[in-house]
Amino acid sequence: MKVSPITKPRVLFNPGWASQTKQVSTARARLPSSFRSISIQCAAHFRPCIDIHQGKVKQIVGSTLSDLKEGGESSALVTNFESDKSAAEYAKLYKDDGLLGGHVIMLGAHPLSQAATIQALRAYPGGLQVGGGINADNALSYIEQGASHVIVTSYVFNNGQMDMDRLKALVHTIGRNRLVLDLSCRKKDDRYVIVTDRWQKFSDVYVDEHTLEYLSVYADEFLVHGVDVEGKRLGIDEELVSLLGKYSPIPVTYAGGVTVMQDLESIKVAGMERVDVTVGSALDIFGGNLSYRDVVSWHMQQMSSAANVSL
Repeated sequence: MKVSPITKPRVLFNPGWASQTKQVSTARARLPSSFRSISIQCAAHFRPCIDIHQGKVKQIVGSTLSDLKEGGESSALVTNFESDKSAAEYAKLYKDDGLLGGHVIMLGAHPLSQAATIQALRAYPGGLQVGGGINADNALSYIEQGASHVIVTSYVFNNGQMDMDRLKALVHTIGRNRLVLDLSCRKKDDRYVIVTDRWQKFSDVYVDEHTLEYLSVYADEFLVHGVDVEGKRLGIDEELVSLLGKYSPIPVTYAGGVTVMQDLESIKVAGMERVDVTVGSALDIFGGNLSYRDVVSWHMQQMSSAANVSL
């Protein structure tokens, strides 16, 4: 469909982070000396994640997911990690560390995944967003269970096209300030195209200035996975991060390819202070080599830097 750009003021920081500023002084004192010596070039925030598949916290290469019959499993599914901890335990960890705006994603409509998601939301009410199978009929129920926002892709980008009736129904049901649009995308013919249905189907909607401006009227935030690098620990998609930093009028979180601490710094620079970051399979709490504690320390240092700039 053809849409017209809408002029809106640009937002540099998510106001939701303001409630964390009282933690900055204490957190900064706990920073490892190596992090205190880093020269902050700009500011960004770490958004944690909990991916749930068949009731278990897992890290899966998202592009290998496919539509399955209930209880079935795909031989092509690539699982990087399966945790012995519950989703609620991860939620409590994020709550204890004061991390806001993380997301819980249900990878498939398994009843055990839905139950685990509800437990996580109850463990950290107001601190997590939820996605996976969200529609206008069930969105409000997740808000009532404690989600700060719901995250939606396939319901809005239906059969490869943007369904404005569905988008408006969601906004009417929960309000724009509770909605995150997942614009996860893959490169096709040198442009980023939104993908749906477990990232298996290309839509006819591009991630560009035009789309970001238009959709910002209907959402509080964007979540964008760089699907070509997601879960593969191959490094970030700097071109995509740069596009998001330059054109998104509302808060936006990038996910995909983070492997080392320098990737976080690269996102800060490429995103021009305006792109938050999610780290999944690279973290040691998900079986990777990147220290979760170091990433949290990095996040708190960004908070300190942003607070100092605002003074």
